[in-house]
Amino acid sequence: MAADESTGTIGTRFQKISLENTENNRRDYRELLFTAKGWNNYISGVILFEEQLNQKTADGVPFVDVLKNAGVIIGIKVDKGVTPIPGTDEETLTQGIDGLAARCAEYYKKGARFAKWRAVLKINEKTGCPSDVAIAENARGLALYAAICQQHGLVPIIEPEVLIDGEHSIDICAAVTQHVWEVVVKALHDQLVLFEGILLKPSMVTPGAEWKGPKATPEDIAAATVRVLQRTIPPAVPGVTFLSGGQSEEEASRNLNAMNQLASKTRIPWALTFSYGRALQASTITTWGGKKENLAKAQENFLHRAKANSLAQLGKYEGEATVSESLYVKDYKY
Repeated sequence: MAADESTGTIGTRFQKISLENTENNRRDYRELLFTAKGWNNYISGVILFEEQLNQKTADGVPFVDVLKNAGVIIGIKVDKGVTPIPGTDEETLTQGIDGLAARCAEYYKKGARFAKWRAVLKINEKTGCPSDVAIAENARGLALYAAICQQHGLVPIIEPEVLIDGEHSIDICAAVTQHVWEVVVKALHDQLVLFEGILLKPSMVTPGAEWKGPKATPEDIAAATVRVLQRTIPPAVPGVTFLSGGQSEEEASRNLNAMNQLASKTRIPWALTFSYGRALQASTITTWGGKKENLAKAQENFLHRAKANSLAQLGKYEGEATVSESLYVKDYKY
């Protein structure tokens, strides 16, 4: 589970339920997630924001201890957000390399065992995005981050997100995604990163959010995504933990399920699983609404989504009759 929303991002979510963005409210929401009975049956790791690594429950128990006692592996978001690349069409480079080695050493002491770094690329055929400059700079950043993490005992999650924004087709997304992953893999090789000691966290290959053509089915998305994986990612990589990227909760589960059903027929060497944020939490936070009397119902909702995705990474999710609301946010930042 990606629970690494920054203070600003969690505040945006709280606005939707008319809840003030205070440290106590942020603690209460995260405690709701981390103390849900049985969630560790479906989720093996959680990515934290730095605040949570130092945070305690209302009863004074460190979240780190709550997670360790549940057998959940602790991860930490280590990037410092994005900054514009001069001379490009508002493309970005992820910040945070300065001081990263010292921070990784400190995070390890506090209990973290893996890390996450998000690189963001967008598709715009009219302006030539993603540009070669943006792809190369983000690939280098991911590779250097990965090497520093491994040097300090953290498993780096490599997250080259190709945003869902745009009017492009699934075929355009596949071509761009393949090129991005090729460049990232080469940068990792050049930086002498151990492939057996990383996880890939990519976006799925989908049409753009404003695509006007026929809607892609889960089978279409699965076929396109798996094909690009087969063409680019070394078998040495143990797992691919997909981000949901603005898909609805149900879409994210169905698409992951379709990939694993396809994988069972094609001898895929990687575990294909999830590292979802919004697609695990959106309906939970709405159900909770910041009210104590809704706690049990919200935790029940969270467990429902966690179980759905646990089944999907086995190819055993049967789906639900209704498709949940879209979680797409244009040019998503956190």
